[in-house]
Amino acid sequence: MSTEPSELGTGRPLDTGRPRIVLASNNRGKLAELQQMFAPLGYALVCQADLGVPEAPEPHRTFVENALAKARNASAHTGLPAIADDAGLCVDAFGGLPGVDTAYYATQFGYPKSDDNNVRALLEQMEGESNRRAAMVSTLVALRSAHDPEPLIASGRAVGEIARAPVGSNGFGFDPVMWMPEFGQTFAQLPVAIKNANSHRGRAARQMVELIRERWA
Repeated sequence: MSTEPSELGTGRPLDTGRPRIVLASNNRGKLAELQQMFAPLGYALVCQADLGVPEAPEPHRTFVENALAKARNASAHTGLPAIADDAGLCVDAFGGLPGVDTAYYATQFGYPKSDDNNVRALLEQMEGESNRRAAMVSTLVALRSAHDPEPLIASGRAVGEIARAPVGSNGFGFDPVMWMPEFGQTFAQLPVAIKNANSHRGRAARQMVELIRERWA
């Protein structure tokens, strides 16, 4: 049985003829989104779990510091260039929280860590709250090596409102409750191409693609 890392959902071995970049994440939904977004660069984006990379500690209070720590960890373990994404939900009524603690939001309220529980906890905490404005934020950091003194940094932001109930089956995380007024739908209802063009991660990825073309060519 082959132990080579495979393309997400295809079962095919990664194209070793293309230069590889390790994604400093074990989130398969995030990998699927970023694989599409970085395809024009000609790189094979591979999940760190497929290369045996342990998760990095994320002790910092800003997205950029945590993304940099994750990228350095992945590059140090693999010897490959690395990209890390630190993203989160910033709710106006909560003073910008949960922010960097977004992935563990539900655990603050006694729920096990999961996307569904995060959504459940958020809706419970926002019950009766009239100010529903929130932003999804993504910060991408890319490194040529673990000791790269010039990390590339890109950020994206998508502003919307927290819906009263989850709607839609696409996406992951808080996508089912992230209502985008300009579309009249949540992120989880949007077709993939439209979501990727307008999401926080899509906006950060477009910036990063241009930075990599400019600086790493």
